Amino acid sequence: MGKVTKSDDEWRGELPQHVYEVTRRAGTERAFTGQYWDTKTPGTYKCVCCGTELFDSDTKYDSGSGWPSFYEPVSADVVTTQEDNSLNMQRTEVLCATCDAHLGHVFPDGPRPTGLRFCMNSASLELDERES
Repeated sequence: MGKVTKSDDEWRGELPQHVYEVTRRAGTERAFTGQYWDTKTPGTYKCVCCGTELFDSDTKYDSGSGWPSFYEPVSADVVTTQEDNSLNMQRTEVLCATCDAHLGHVFPDGPRPTGLRFCMNSASLELDERES
């Protein structure tokens, strides 16, 4: 899939308000409120904006943070990262590599084998369920 580029007005017209705020304005949903924070359903988590496959449920774990957490994406090229110094914090923002949607942040306190915690917003994800 090639790069998806749309105007802000196009995104605003296509996405529900809360999804737009998270994915296009780098918002964050409250902990323990998102649709997928505690989901154990097997499947692939895709970008809600463009459908790019981002994370597999096999890499999802309970981080205790209240957001869906994964220790790695399906491949290194489906996400990009950038420095985020908002809210007087130093964090690493995670974006969809296809459409630049804000997904969440990655932290170096995850489990093996990567030691990473991709802490994502449910509003930026769509679960494509598979039979177990």
